[in-house]
Amino acid sequence: MKIRAVAVIPTRYDSTRLPGKPLLDRTGKPLIQHVWEKVRAASALDEVIVATDDRRIFDAVQAFGGNALMTSPKHSCGTERVAEAVSHLRADIVVNVQGDEPETEPGELDALVQTLAEDPSADMATLAFSSADPASYANPNAVKVVLDRRGFALYFSRSGLPGTRTGFPDGEFLVHRGIYAYTLGALLRFVRLPRSHLETREELEQLRALEHGLCIKVVLTENPGLGVDTPEDYERFVAKMERLRT
Repeated sequence: MKIRAVAVIPTRYDSTRLPGKPLLDRTGKPLIQHVWEKVRAASALDEVIVATDDRRIFDAVQAFGGNALMTSPKHSCGTERVAEAVSHLRADIVVNVQGDEPETEPGELDALVQTLAEDPSADMATLAFSSADPASYANPNAVKVVLDRRGFALYFSRSGLPGTRTGFPDGEFLVHRGIYAYTLGALLRFVRLPRSHLETREELEQLRALEHGLCIKVVLTENPGLGVDTPEDYERFVAKMERLRT
């Protein structure tokens, strides 16, 4: 039987640093439409849905022809919203793309789905790219990851990883991108697990998965896929869209 893969884009209206960002539309389209169109172009996905707790986002998605689902406002993270959404869908593999990731490439999502479809030892798959930038190495918002020889994540950290005696990168290191694919069973197991010790220390929910024995395969990409978290990020994205139109 063919594996059915769906993508869920969990999206909230409220944002401390950039309120209402899913509906910012200086490019001629709301930001959430840019994300939906990139995800929808992935050939490995059978369905794409935006999961939100805000009627304004729901209506905007419906207006541009996307699929949207209203979910509970009580979720503490996007992964919980994704898990609620898939309770209404039929899926073997679930891809989670945040609603502020308009530079996601369809081929990356296809690679995540393919990784889980081909490797039964993988519960989850995610993305990382190589960097040698000292500023990224020191930046706690650039999450680093180290792998075993089979390409599975050993650890994620906001600190420099792998560590060095000097505090500066010794060659290239891997920066994590927070896009995930899960087997359905792994996703439903994950959202039932309690927050873990390392997750609390680092404020990285993927450490909950590792601490409880879930295996995360890391797919390497050359695309840093910068998200939109701040007004400066949005200005950069708008400028990029304007360059592409000229």
